[in-house]
Amino acid sequence: MRVQDVMTKNVRCCKPDTPLPDVARIMRENDCGALPVVDSSNGERVIGMVTDRDITVRLVAKDRNPLELSAASCMSTPVVTIGPEDSLGNCCRIMEERRVRRLPVVDESGRCIGIIAQADIARHAPEARTGDLLQEISKPAA
Repeated sequence: MRVQDVMTKNVRCCKPDTPLPDVARIMRENDCGALPVVDSSNGERVIGMVTDRDITVRLVAKDRNPLELSAASCMSTPVVTIGPEDSLGNCCRIMEERRVRRLPVVDESGRCIGIIAQADIARHAPEARTGDLLQEISKPAA
């Protein structure tokens, strides 16, 4: 099975200068906890990821006001991506190594064409593989 077989298509993205209240609204409206961040000056290439957890841990927990900041203030970079033709096995390996729950799926030019999340894998991969992935991603940071 390949990434394109299970990824979520039509993913909403944001730009580095997107205000965080707008990021939060996009997440709420699309029932998601992460948005790829794209660079409109560079062909809409994915340059980062911002998650609801990033906003909370990197800003709110440090007494920074997310109402006054943009996606760039808390996005994760460099971003780890995967191609649509990659295997689910390779996808799981990357997620485990990088300890991430989501990967933007990009085309040859680096534009976001989808996202694959741990939940997508859980719905399509063998139960044992899903358990291994969850266990590896959930290990405490060293």
